[in-house]
Amino acid sequence: MRVLFSQTFTTDDISGLRHEVAGHARSCGLHGVRLDDFVLAVHESVVNAVEHAGGIGHLRLWTADGVLRAETSDHGAGIPQPYVDGDKQASDQDSSGRGLYLMRRLCDAADLRTGPEGTSVLLTMRLPPAAGHPVRRGMRWIRVAAPGDGYSGCFTA
Repeated sequence: MRVLFSQTFTTDDISGLRHEVAGHARSCGLHGVRLDDFVLAVHESVVNAVEHAGGIGHLRLWTADGVLRAETSDHGAGIPQPYVDGDKQASDQDSSGRGLYLMRRLCDAADLRTGPEGTSVLLTMRLPPAAGHPVRRGMRWIRVAAPGDGYSGCFTA
């Protein structure tokens, strides 16, 4: 694991954090739409912490095992369960409720832990292979069988 940065933030830091995340993500190999998606998702998590959790949070960015991760944490009262469970896009008339939806759509993974002690949002984006590393092409079928059940199936790996 390589930590790229770790910083406590307030409202005044939001713009700078967005630029910092973009720079680090770009240097890790993200580009184009995937870079834009990751930066926007992290931005949404930071804004949520500021707006809904007392105006302060902590952002940590790191790479490990071919992925880029950002964790935003706060000490707010937690996210109400309908927002945590909901995977529905907010309507055009709603004034909020798009942040979690966007994070889930923009990143390869968005994990959420929330409760009365605070919230932690972990966003993950796979990085492209480094130059000189072979790229695995295509999928292959692997036949599997469980002894004694008479069933044989396939899955893709």
